[in-house]
Amino acid sequence: MSDTNKLGVIRDINGPIVTIELPGARSGEQVKIGELGLYGEIISLNGQRAVVQTYESTDGVRPGEPVVGLGWPLSVELGPGLMGGIFDGVQRPLLKIALESGDYIRRGLTIPALDRTKLWAFVPNQELEPGATVGPGVVLGRVQETLTIEHRILVPPGISGELEEIAPAGEYDIESTIARVRDQKGVSHRLSLYQRWPVRKPRPYLKRDDGVSPLITGQRVIDTFFPQIKGGKGAVPGPFGAGKTVVQQQIARWSNADIVIYVGCGERGNELVDVLETFPELDDPYSGRKLMERTLLVANTSNMPVVAREASVYVGMTMAEYYRDMGYDVVMLADSTSRWAEALREVSGRLGQMPVEEGYPAYLASRLAAVYERAGRVETFGAGSGSVTLIGAVSPPGGDFSEPVTSHTKDIIETFWALSKELADARHYPSIDWVTSFSSHVQTAAEWWHSEIDPDWEKRRGAALALLARDAELSRIVNLVGPEALSDAQRWELEGASLIKEGVLQQSALDEIDTFCSPAKQYALLDLAITIYKRGEALIKLGVPVTELQRLPLLAKMRRIKSMYSSEQLEQVQAFRLEVDQAMEAIRMEYAKQGELMAVS
Repeated sequence: MSDTNKLGVIRDINGPIVTIELPGARSGEQVKIGELGLYGEIISLNGQRAVVQTYESTDGVRPGEPVVGLGWPLSVELGPGLMGGIFDGVQRPLLKIALESGDYIRRGLTIPALDRTKLWAFVPNQELEPGATVGPGVVLGRVQETLTIEHRILVPPGISGELEEIAPAGEYDIESTIARVRDQKGVSHRLSLYQRWPVRKPRPYLKRDDGVSPLITGQRVIDTFFPQIKGGKGAVPGPFGAGKTVVQQQIARWSNADIVIYVGCGERGNELVDVLETFPELDDPYSGRKLMERTLLVANTSNMPVVAREASVYVGMTMAEYYRDMGYDVVMLADSTSRWAEALREVSGRLGQMPVEEGYPAYLASRLAAVYERAGRVETFGAGSGSVTLIGAVSPPGGDFSEPVTSHTKDIIETFWALSKELADARHYPSIDWVTSFSSHVQTAAEWWHSEIDPDWEKRRGAALALLARDAELSRIVNLVGPEALSDAQRWELEGASLIKEGVLQQSALDEIDTFCSPAKQYALLDLAITIYKRGEALIKLGVPVTELQRLPLLAKMRRIKSMYSSEQLEQVQAFRLEVDQAMEAIRMEYAKQGELMAVS
């Protein structure tokens, strides 16, 4: 035990909330509770009395058992070895825990997040020499963490001064000294390959920046219709069974971010097992290497301690900010923020705080906002620009989007992918409702699409959304009086909307070809659907019956072509445009000829 440790005693236990007496305690300080050494965090103070929320079950712990104050807040270890790791809600490595204690985490078990024995090949920054002035964010050197990710060793926040020494190239463990910095007070700071950071404190940066490029997920309804930018804030709300987890997993698998951090916050164990089993087998579509080389998983299932669930989101966000500070674009997926909010509600109830909407504490909105506001694109201190994109799943009871977590989240975020139970019941996946979803990043995304893909992207997208809106109006009429009450032009509008829904919006995560769709293929499919509708609309104005158009084989092919050709087979997709032109022109010529015969007769 170090000199900084303080000794106290347990006075009262109320589930995960423990009242202790600890001289010199500080708010936010980590403590070890009882004979088992359960980890906890002080959340309120009254003199020497403190209230602690514990990250583990307090079953069997009794008043009178000792408490040890550790002298630091809940923190995470940040350094080489994080990538490809699987951690619990307080950053304990689950694979090492399984070797140590089997399938269940033994209470009080303490295993460092980062391996102390592994050696890393450190390459110092050639531009730095002893005597140079360095500050937070300066790159001291590099470690190749995986074949995909280069880990930049940074001067930690809060340290600046004269570089006294820097280690030569070689192999070091994460606790080895790789540099020393003397500050203005003459204090020498020893720097190693890793650093610690309190999870509830956002990591500093130079200044915020505006997002400039979209996050490409390979999902058409997201990229084309409701785009997200790198550094944005998004939410995926939906009832049970609507496909929230699959949407988030698809984003984790296929997004063009440099690094993906997936936080399973209170989700069912079988869903997280699916993630843990499938991700190591997947190939990264951008590097061709294994996806886990740029992925980090935080697994905190619904049967794990509720307070650790609350901490897991902060742990994931702190690790995301760390890689952002290296200049990387990071996507963090929180599945789900509703389970996180439930943890807040339980702790609040144990503390006897006044509940407000549906039992949630009054500070729910501010806590949600504080988490989401840690996302963004920033200019770092020494590594250029980096970003954290935060996408949270929301699980409103009964699919009620007016409940507190969903409504507060909607006020905070910029992209809202609302999942529909009706679409899910109709087996239309992703079941993102194009009527209630929105994105505030369309103009920013349009600049990228216009320069990289096609200048008509925004027009085509607008035409498709207008047709879908028209479809919603006409469908209500059909439900009341039947399709016979509609004109041929209106029935063709329904057919055009159906092409967009089935040929563009619908996408199978289980189809080897359709699971990922490049932006070029996305636009090609959208352009085909709009072209077919426009050509048919012109023919109907010439008097062609809608039934004649509905019999065209190209309509069925338009619905299937997304799964017929991969993103690398774009030429075949674009060649279908010629088939469309020929079929439509043949009908036009036939009816033009009939018109001439009628005129002669």
